[in-house]
Amino acid sequence: MAPQRFHEQFDQIQRALPDVALAMGPQEEAHYLYERGVVLARDGEEARLVEDTVRTHFTETRGLVPDHVRRTGPAANRTGVTRIRVGDPAQGEDVVPHALRALREAEERQSRPLVARNHVVHVAVNACPGDEPVPAPRSEPPNPAPAEGRYDPESAVGVLVVDTGLVHDHASCPLLAHTGGDAQTGETDAGGVLRQYVGHGTFIAGILAAVAPSTDITVRGTLSDAGAVLESEFGTRLFEAVDQGGWPDIISLSAGTSNGRTDGLLGLDGFMRELREQRTLLVAAAGNNASDVPFWPAAYAALPEYADSVLSVGALRGDGESAACFTNHGPWVRVYAPGERLTGVLTGFDTPVPYVYQHSTYDTCRYGFTYACTCQYPRHTGVLSEARESTGAKPDQVMFDGLAQWSGTSFATPAVAGLVAAHMTAHRERDPRAARTQLLGSSTESADVRGARVPALRPPTWRPVPVATPARSV
Repeated sequence: MAPQRFHEQFDQIQRALPDVALAMGPQEEAHYLYERGVVLARDGEEARLVEDTVRTHFTETRGLVPDHVRRTGPAANRTGVTRIRVGDPAQGEDVVPHALRALREAEERQSRPLVARNHVVHVAVNACPGDEPVPAPRSEPPNPAPAEGRYDPESAVGVLVVDTGLVHDHASCPLLAHTGGDAQTGETDAGGVLRQYVGHGTFIAGILAAVAPSTDITVRGTLSDAGAVLESEFGTRLFEAVDQGGWPDIISLSAGTSNGRTDGLLGLDGFMRELREQRTLLVAAAGNNASDVPFWPAAYAALPEYADSVLSVGALRGDGESAACFTNHGPWVRVYAPGERLTGVLTGFDTPVPYVYQHSTYDTCRYGFTYACTCQYPRHTGVLSEARESTGAKPDQVMFDGLAQWSGTSFATPAVAGLVAAHMTAHRERDPRAARTQLLGSSTESADVRGARVPALRPPTWRPVPVATPARSV
């Protein structure tokens, strides 16, 4: 693993959630963040059991008064979970691990988990960043390029993008003529510099529109706070997103978290159960930790009860022949698509806008790959880099004026969502889950991922980017 960027992002996310005390997971390879002093439990009898068990344990073993353990969320809500405070984060020590241990015996009696950490759900280039965007000239066409076909409002496939919202000048790009939704909040800082991950949702919408022209794309700014939200709130925000326009044909979600478990996210139980009963297909990013640890909600694709309703997507490198160095992998990733150095819509169409890099590139691939990956190129020095602090190097700044090149499973995901939508249009298929099955069943494409041949989907208008082996320094 390469924890450096994960640690660099921790303070950024903490600043975006100033009222939440955050901690890093004890399993560094799992790469997750969570709320200190709080656990989640299902509403009703299970919440009462968790509350009573933890209160008794802490009163007897740690000298806490019973009031330290109490519910902090509503008594009941649509997600089916509630927050239970198990300690005061201001006291320094995080008591969540103690609470989890106190409940192990009760969980064994119930034969299922009763409690979980309140994880931070984040965009899939946030706490596990693939890279940061690179300016691309307007003379360079998007990649994938716009597919042939016309927009038909009567039969257009409805796609909901749950992400960071749309930049203010997105309508200046003809590709996004039929895209609507929420405006990106806080695009720039006080100095007029583009904030980190602004344009993420716009970039995703552009890829979708290029691959599938006859789509009604709605982008919701569910993750506009630096691309991060607590698990306890995420389920509610997902319900709000679908309630605004009804359940769409496809949800494209380039966000999630690992949690070191194989049974999903407790905070998403209610949403995932309701999703299962709809006709909507959730297409979700596998994450960028170069790990086989399940990343949720993408990993729901491997659970039998969700196999039809969730499609998890990993990323291929620039030539499309094998895995991108950063992509998560494993049997829970159902398909891979190009996700390295895609070119699409960012921001700056009306007025060019500056961006200062947050992370520095590496001398060699942080995951041990030998091709010229985005870990190394293009070279830049970032604000958050420990190396910059020790050398005093000035962070690099660039200007965006419309298009950008960006990498991550975040962007392989809308490519696959677009291919499902395009299949629906071409075959007049109204069931997105059936279209998913037909598309995967008819495809003979594959790629090499960690020595295994896996299913791959490559948009017809996508152009491979040559991959070179970097020269060794002497």
